[in-house]
Amino acid sequence: MPRYKLTLEYDGGGFVGWQRQDNGLGVQQALEDAVLAFTGERALVEGAGRTDTGVHASGQVAHVDFTRQWEPDTVRDALNYHAKPHPVVVLSVDPVAEDFHARFSAIQRAYAYRILNRRPPPALLAGQCWWVPQPLDAAAMHQAAQCLPGKHDFSTFRAAGCQADSPVRTLDSIEVTRDGDEEIWVRVRARSFLYRQVRNIVGSLKLVGEGRWAPTDVKEALEVRDRKRGGPTAPAGGLTLTEVVY
Repeated sequence: MPRYKLTLEYDGGGFVGWQRQDNGLGVQQALEDAVLAFTGERALVEGAGRTDTGVHASGQVAHVDFTRQWEPDTVRDALNYHAKPHPVVVLSVDPVAEDFHARFSAIQRAYAYRILNRRPPPALLAGQCWWVPQPLDAAAMHQAAQCLPGKHDFSTFRAAGCQADSPVRTLDSIEVTRDGDEEIWVRVRARSFLYRQVRNIVGSLKLVGEGRWAPTDVKEALEVRDRKRGGPTAPAGGLTLTEVVY
């Protein structure tokens, strides 16, 4: 069966997460319904990352199998037509080998977390960032984060509902940068992440930026392997899956 790789973007605020669920519309269901409307056949759309409720994507990847060959642009345009009015768009479609798997073939995933750091609340960026009105020290946040790359037990930054067999993950990189006077970005890369790992890390780094934690407190929190010693969970709306590398 011909297999196609889909590169997607979506506004997670309109979904209950990537995965098809009984409590609301998932991105997966919206795409599978679009495939059904396009081809008249049910097909599984398998994603590279199971983003949570409210988390966005600018570079999510999925794959789908059809029973016949289609031109990639035809697939893209048809799925976008039938996915309306849901806030998900297929950016590109590429034929791939039958052994390509959007999730298991991935060697790295990249996320970006956006903090709006100014006194006025957001209007245009509402639902797309974490509004933090008090000043944050982005340099101190970056310094604190540099204990995190490498292979560690990330239990401190693992949500209670995580179903992963092990809390051990290898973080490839993390950077905290200030963009202009109002925005701070936290960018992370790894092959895989624990449930809410990135948001829990960002919540801890915010405490450093506020001066409530010293940069060394992040390392100490990591080493105790206790979620209760970590910072708060950052809101979902600030997080975006930006890239999947194969």
